Amino acid sequence: MKKVSVADIKLSNQNEFGLICGLNVLESNEVITKVVEETLAITKKLSIPFIFKASYDKANRSSKDSYRGPGIKEGLRTLKSIKEDYSIPIISDVHSLEEVAPAADILDIIQIPAFLCRQTDLIEECAKTKLPINVKKAQFLSPGDMKNIIEKILSYDNENILLCERGTIFGYNNLIVDMLGLAELKDFKYPVIFDVTHSLQQPGGLGKSTAGRRHHALNLAKSAMALGLAGLFLEVHPNPDKALCDGPCALPLHQLENFLSQIKALDSLTKNLPVLEIT
Repeated sequence: MKKVSVADIKLSNQNEFGLICGLNVLESNEVITKVVEETLAITKKLSIPFIFKASYDKANRSSKDSYRGPGIKEGLRTLKSIKEDYSIPIISDVHSLEEVAPAADILDIIQIPAFLCRQTDLIEECAKTKLPINVKKAQFLSPGDMKNIIEKILSYDNENILLCERGTIFGYNNLIVDMLGLAELKDFKYPVIFDVTHSLQQPGGLGKSTAGRRHHALNLAKSAMALGLAGLFLEVHPNPDKALCDGPCALPLHQLENFLSQIKALDSLTKNLPVLEIT
């Protein structure tokens, strides 16, 4: 099994899981501060490695009127401040070649959005930074299709690869998570991250925005993490109904500690079981 280092965090399907957690998109300073400080306090209490995530620009929106975020310049300034003020690693997504260099100066992990994971030029530019790359598996790809993306990144001498599952298209306005598919992603030996938040989406389900099923967040996270994964990707919000983006999928912040307590217990149990090879 391969390990990917992010600051002092070692991500591996065999290590204790790491948490990639934060906001879907950067909002007000008040919301950002509350999310960062409460999540940091909880993860320290539970001894869970924590990487903060938030997008500076959500380019893939249902409607032209949807909130996209502060943009790259202001957004990266905010992410840099969070990184320096709280001494935590940062992940965010890039959408174009021009974004990669300035983002790489700030981020500890570069994320490639699902709909862009086959864009060779973008993958090349990200791989050349030598930073860890979290590749969201597109909703229309099979687990096996990720082999080509892995090979693209490796061709630019970057082995810092994270594979992220975020659900697969299943008819209109619906996503499913294939647990066998998650196991197949693990067969590549790279750390696998489960994005429970976006797997709960019902794309376009509200017409001009995405619907979601956050009431199933714990059920889905427990199901996936029972496979023994490197990390969980989770978005939280102090008031999901007032979130500026993807509120229907976000976990209420006040439930985070109890949520993570169960995930940590399950992760520990799973990774301490003896390996049983079935042939």
